[in-house]
Amino acid sequence: MPVATTKTILTEQYELENIEKASAPDGGAGKDWFRYTIIQGRNTITGYRQGSQRTVAKAVKDIVIELNERRGGKKGRVHLTPSRKQQKR
Repeated sequence: MPVATTKTILTEQYELENIEKASAPDGGAGKDWFRYTIIQGRNTITGYRQGSQRTVAKAVKDIVIELNERRGGKKGRVHLTPSRKQQKR
């Protein structure tokens, strides 16, 4: 992968591009389906979610937040060990 492309992937955040009313996806039933598109540079994620437009928008925004949090890598973990209790004199 060229360096410029790698740099772009590392610096660009995931963003919600759009949410639109859609027919049920293959294997889906019912009504109130929405198709959403999340982008990051040239990468595109397309998904379907059922519900009201408000609940779908909130859920997809949460997905975008989680994707961006994952990009940062795992946060450092501290290994805590209990200290010895001091003996009473």
